[in-house]
Amino acid sequence: MHTLNKNRPLRRIVLASAATVSGMVLLLSLKPHTTPAVAGLASSPAPSSGSGVSGGTGGSAATGTRTLTGDSVQTRWGPVQVRVTLTNGKLTDVTAVTYPQDNPRDQQINSYAIPQLTREALTAQSADIDTVSGATYTSDGYRQSLQSALDSASG
Repeated sequence: MHTLNKNRPLRRIVLASAATVSGMVLLLSLKPHTTPAVAGLASSPAPSSGSGVSGGTGGSAATGTRTLTGDSVQTRWGPVQVRVTLTNGKLTDVTAVTYPQDNPRDQQINSYAIPQLTREALTAQSADIDTVSGATYTSDGYRQSLQSALDSASG
């Protein structure tokens, strides 16, 4: 028989235990992938450090063109704030006024996240948009600021 099996059972136990521990460490270090819809539902609204809402450029909620600025939402990496333009009650433009861009990594992430969030908002015509993978905090802040701007338009 093989020397590992017959003569040294303690060595076999130690190796099996080490392999098990290594496997558990690898499994526990994996981060689960969540779909954008699930990530959006799991987020809880963060308190906003509100700059409030700026007024429109004429008309009522249903007619004309109005520009509204949402609350500034403080995220882990910095504030996020959006400005929306509503024309005849339809969302026609969303602009990120403030978003994290203090370092090259923030700039890299938000250079693809902000346009994607804007496209989704215009397509959805609401703040019910998916989280951009890799930009969760910006996505959550964007969504909350967008919702506050839309809420102020209807109220």
